[in-house]
Amino acid sequence: MSRIGKKPVELPSGVTASVSGQTVEIKGPKGTRTFKATDDVTITVDGNVVTVKPRGTSKRARQQWGMSRSQVENLVTGVTTGFKKELEISGVGYRATMQGNTLKLALGYSHDVNFEVPEGVTVTAPKQTEITVEGIDQQLVGQVAANIREWRKPEPYKGKGIKYKGEFIFRKEGKKK
Repeated sequence: MSRIGKKPVELPSGVTASVSGQTVEIKGPKGTRTFKATDDVTITVDGNVVTVKPRGTSKRARQQWGMSRSQVENLVTGVTTGFKKELEISGVGYRATMQGNTLKLALGYSHDVNFEVPEGVTVTAPKQTEITVEGIDQQLVGQVAANIREWRKPEPYKGKGIKYKGEFIFRKEGKKK
């Protein structure tokens, strides 16, 4: 039995859900999101509760049960509060600024890095050493944050680079004299 799959997903006020076939559509104050479930699960909407049940007892059906329920819950969270990733930049001369739809990063290269922000995500730079990525799609927010971080990962000796807020960077000791 899936402990996650057994729990129903509560819909807060202002959020509506509709199911057509295997596609779930969630509408909320921040937008609309959809999820297409596999044929191994059955999704039903009863008032303000969405329930997911497996079709059969196969291993794949039980796997999809918990995963589908988590996906539906992420849709509900996305259209109500949204998702947010915060990045910190550390290093002498490293900074970030927004210019229109482009994030300009000075990361110690001979040139500035221009990162085009994709549709469906909002990127802001409240300070020169902070970047905030927000949106209603959890996967897209995480991927954009990972793509920005990829330009200069934090290094283990001085900790210079782009890291997630609250991320621990394992530090190494330098050369011995």
